[in-house]
Order: sequence, then structure tokens, then C-alpha cells
Amino acid sequence: MSILVNKSTKLIVQGITGRDGGFHTKKMKAYGTNVVGGVSPGKGGQEVDGIPIFNTVEDAVKATQANTSIIFVPAAFAADAILEASEAGIKLVIAISEGVPTLDMVKVTPYLRKNGTLLIGPNCPGLISPDEALIGILPGNIFLKGNVGLMSRSGTLTYEMVGQLTRAGLGQSTCVGMGGDPIVGLYYKELLQFFENDPETEAIVVIGEIGGDAEEQAAAYIKEHITKPVVAFIAGQSAPEGKRMGHAGAIISSGSGTAAEKIAAFQNAGIPVARRPQELAPLVKELLEKRTK
Repeated sequence: MSILVNKSTKLIVQGITGRDGGFHTKKMKAYGTNVVGGVSPGKGGQEVDGIPIFNTVEDAVKATQANTSIIFVPAAFAADAILEASEAGIKLVIAISEGVPTLDMVKVTPYLRKNGTLLIGPNCPGLISPDEALIGILPGNIFLKGNVGLMSRSGTLTYEMVGQLTRAGLGQSTCVGMGGDPIVGLYYKELLQFFENDPETEAIVVIGEIGGDAEEQAAAYIKEHITKPVVAFIAGQSAPEGKRMGHAGAIISSGSGTAAEKIAAFQNAGIPVARRPQELAPLVKELLEKRTK
């Protein structure tokens, strides 16, 4: 089973005629994702790889009954694209766009909440339910269908950890790259609850990084609300204070948000923490074996 996306997902691509949008649309379609349409203002009536293009999201939804959208538009227009999808009735939006102004996301968030629209991103790689649907820029060939749910602030760390799991024969139910910006959509708590409620997800992997206190909050939430085994990994253990490491949200400020603090929070909640990527799969396997005994 999976969370958020599966074979019944009907996807539209906002920015389908751009370089990145067109490239990844073909990749998603080849994986088996049900891409029902694309949106590119002024190019309605055309096609990309046999996929019809519409001028607006509203037109695309009316014609295709799409329920999910992925956004490949420049950062300056990403917030408007997210809002357009939400107002058209799209229930899940995945914003790949990088460099979206934080203030734009501050303005967008209340409207999404009002409309009941779930958002992943921005500045994220997307998500995948192996053998069901790939929505984003993830390399589908490294994923294996199975029972481990995974969430991560980092795209490349997602790929590294999935590679470790797959090589160990530990398949995944759904893997979500949440994005590393200061303000994003679905985050640890929401995704943890989705995985907790998924009957076929038997273990959960939480990948965090320095900056903020989201991981500490996640550890407390897991201790109180999650019954399934969880394994964590925190990136940035050697990062210097005051230096941003890759993501806009990955910065240690005034001694808070350090890797040591996040690791301690998980350990204090009884959650094992992999210190190195290669330690992750053995920890997950050990917890799954204990669960079945």
C-alpha cells in the first residue's frame, strides 16, 4: 500500500512545455504515473508526448478530473501556480521549484489550509510510491516496493538512504522529499500520521538535517503518537555554526538546531539513530525482525 499517491492518482504538470517540466513529464509517464494533462498558458490545444495541454488548471481539471498537480515553473511564479491549483480544486500539489521567496509561502499557506489542499515542497524532489506512481524528479530505478515509509528534508540524502534500503532488500511503501526551505507544506508530523495509518507501512525512516527544531518536535510526536518502529538519521553532524549548508533552512543559529541536539532528542524518545548512512538498513531490519517476533 502507499500514502498520498498511487495508480489512481490523476496528475497534471504545470509548466509542462518548459525544459525541466517536459523532461520530467516523460520520465514520470514512462514510470507508469497517470499523467492526464499539462498546463501552459497560451499553448492550450497542443500536446507533449501525447499529453494534452491546457491554458489553465481549471480547464485541465474540468477535462481530466485531475486531483494532483506538480509545478515546474520559475520561482517568481511558483506561489501563483500553487494558488491556481488550489483554487481549481487540486487536492495535492507538489512544488519542485527552487528559490521561492519565503514571504510568498507565508501568503500562500492560509489559502491552502482554507481550501483543504495538501502541499509538498517547494524546493523538493517530490515523492514516489514504488510501482504505483512517481511524481517529481526522483530516480525511479533505485526504489523497491515494500513496507518501509521514508521522509526526508534532503533529496540527495533520500536517494542515498533508499539505495541502502533497496540493496538490503528493504522495499519502500512511499518515499517523500519534503523540501529544505524554511516554510514548506507537509512535514514530519503530518507524514508520520499518514504512515501510522497505512496498514502496510511497517517501519518508518526519518531523515533530518541541521537547522530549526522540526526534528525535535517529530521525536516528541513519535514518542506520544506513533506505534510503529522508527529509525532516524541527521545530516550535518560536522557543520559549523552560522554557515548555511545547502538548504535555506539548514543553518545553525545561536547554538540551536545542531545535529547533536536533534540526535539527542530522538535517542531520548527511544528512537535509534544511524550515525552513518550505511548503518540505516541494518537498524531498520533489526526493528522489523523484533516486530514480527
